[in-house]
This record gives sequence, structure tokens and C-alpha cells, in this order.
Amino acid sequence: MKKLLAIIFLVVVFSLQYVAETMAEEKKTITPQEFVTTLSEVPNKVGNFISSEVDKTKEYQKKSWAEMKTKWPWTMFKGKE
Repeated sequence: MKKLLAIIFLVVVFSLQYVAETMAEEKKTITPQEFVTTLSEVPNKVGNFISSEVDKTKEYQKKSWAEMKTKWPWTMFKGKE
């Protein structure tokens, strides 16, 4: 009998939690105008993202190469500056 009451209690608790979560979700509708605007902004956003990633990569490679030139193999052949 105690197990049955415990199971019923858990079912009620989880049901109430589910109801509370579904009521808390905000129902947002997207208008066709918002959809078109968002869709038209995608190419520009992708282009900006790619160009910023290329700039970050170039900066990292420049720093990495500058650091690498001061390390062992280059200093052995060129001599220390």
C-alpha cells in the first residue's frame, strides 16, 4: 500500500512539474515579414563571420610564426640575434 501511494505521489509531482513547464514557455509567433528580414540578413552575417575568422587565423599564424622563429631549429642555423 505504501509503495502504491509513493508511486501515485511521484506521478502527481511529475505531472504538476510538466504542467508548470509548459505554462512557463513563451509562445512566440514569427510574422512573414520577420522571417524574410531574418533570411535576408543571413548572407551578410555569414560573410562577416568568415572574414572575422580569417582575420583571427591570420593574426594567430603571424604570432605563431614569430614565436617559432625564435625557437631551436632556426637559432641553431642562423645564430642568435
